[in-house]
Amino acid sequence: MEETRDVTVGVLALQGDFDAHLQTIRKLGLHAKEVRSQRDLEEVDALILPGGESTTIGKLLARTGLDVAIRDRGQAGMPIYGTCAGMILLAHTIEGRPEQPTLDLMDIAVARNAFGRQIESFEADIPFDFGAEVVPIRAVFIRAPYVTKVGPDVRILSKFQDKIVAVRQGNLLATAFHPELTDNLRLHALVAEMARNYRASRG
Repeated sequence: MEETRDVTVGVLALQGDFDAHLQTIRKLGLHAKEVRSQRDLEEVDALILPGGESTTIGKLLARTGLDVAIRDRGQAGMPIYGTCAGMILLAHTIEGRPEQPTLDLMDIAVARNAFGRQIESFEADIPFDFGAEVVPIRAVFIRAPYVTKVGPDVRILSKFQDKIVAVRQGNLLATAFHPELTDNLRLHALVAEMARNYRASRG
């Protein structure tokens, strides 16, 4: 972990489950930063979009101008990881909700609340493709979406009951579940690795 110690991972802190992500990042020995403004965004090497209410987060992003700033940073190569609502925000299309704005960064379509309501939340062990190996990880699904369509550049990393629940497209990563609510640090470590590579590429 020593080589990633100076990497700063930001967590969008406008609404939703951002504190658990901040704590997980700190467990890796990395600097975690709450992102609430465009100035905050300028100081991070990667950004996590947490779970929460995607419509509310989208409105707050537009109000602060962070929607455009995040889109620009993502298109320029900064790693972005979206969990649950964050996956919805990254998507190109939301099934049945064409009026809901997104960051439109990932070539995916998603279905909101696709696994049921809050009381139908659940945990499951699912296979996850980390590239070098496929390993089981514990996944917490809370009013979770899933991916209904992927573009040609999108790699499917995990499925649950034949539904796509994790994808990657270059510097963009998204999961329908909440790894920050488990003891497994591997996904956040992956984000840190992406942040380190991004920082190195910028000299």
